Amino acid sequence: RALESRFGIVVEPGARIEDIPLGLQQRVEILKVLYRGSELLIFDEPTAVLTPQEVDELFVIVRQLRAEGKTLILITHKLREVLAVTDRISVLRQGRNAAQLVTKETNAAEIAKAMVGRELKELKARAATGTSLPILQISRLEALSDRGTPALRGVDLVVREGEIVGVAGVGGNGQSELAQCILGLRPVTEGTITVGGADITRDPPKRTRARGVAYVPEDRRVEGLVLLFTIADNFILGKQDREPYARRGVLERDAIAKDGDRLAKDFDVRPPNAKAIVGTLSGGNQQKVVLGREISESPRLIVISQPTRGLDIAATEYVHERLLEQRARGCGILLISSELDEIRALSDRIAVMFEGRIVATLAAADASEERLGLLMAGHAEVASH
Repeated sequence: RALESRFGIVVEPGARIEDIPLGLQQRVEILKVLYRGSELLIFDEPTAVLTPQEVDELFVIVRQLRAEGKTLILITHKLREVLAVTDRISVLRQGRNAAQLVTKETNAAEIAKAMVGRELKELKARAATGTSLPILQISRLEALSDRGTPALRGVDLVVREGEIVGVAGVGGNGQSELAQCILGLRPVTEGTITVGGADITRDPPKRTRARGVAYVPEDRRVEGLVLLFTIADNFILGKQDREPYARRGVLERDAIAKDGDRLAKDFDVRPPNAKAIVGTLSGGNQQKVVLGREISESPRLIVISQPTRGLDIAATEYVHERLLEQRARGCGILLISSELDEIRALSDRIAVMFEGRIVATLAAADASEERLGLLMAGHAEVASH
């Protein structure tokens, strides 16, 4: 209680950790290290799963810790947060110090250039490309979590051709289960899912993908790649039993290698050697392999989850550009991300999930960070404002 009062960190001692919000769980961790008398605190991507309001509350605590004489190291890729709470900035690029900056003497553009080694391109302004034709329709969808508890509670959602619909929300509010249900990776208990007018609610993944649905999962290393396979072999996953990659049950290595080299070049995978083992690549290049595989056959719908998690600014820029290219050619995209800046920059409309429900769907122009944050925290009453 003394630490709570001293640092303004309030938690309920009798509550179960699994029952309290992620923001409060984080405060418990901070209290633990303070109780041990720690003078140095390292925050590694501390805001990754927090709402904007929880981020503000965390930074109040961070400033109080600094005022108390604590030393803090903040590891983050979010430039606004670096500028908001630090005194000095060390920029790392390829394992080396690329710059040492004084926070009050720098800006986001200078930091980004130091991180990437060049000027960043600006995302092109959105044009209204969405048509009246829905490619994905979800009605009253319900599903259970791995623990058997309700994960989706009556979800209704539409994605149209040439439209990016962002799904915002703190992790664990049904976003992962939504993507899995669309791809046939999780059973649907109630409701329907249609793609291009065809009911895919009970379809297995292979049949769903055959209808032109591409999937970029949130964990590329576990769900998106076979890390011990080559780049070329990962490029053909899901179509390894089809010509020209296989004939009469035997893999055609020459065809696989040829297409692997072509795709590695087309999607700027580094090193551009399709024989390289994909597990040795950086996170950004691994994501390029997954994204390249999924969009190389011009899908009608892309379901993409946490597309830039763990990526540097250059790789993030690349992924964003590719998604906008797909949107421009008329592909519908369901973009699930915990990065509000990403959601707001790319989406035409934004659906907010809380406790397995879509509590609001907003036009991107109406989706301020504050409003999204309140909705993500369960304040559904703002949806009618």
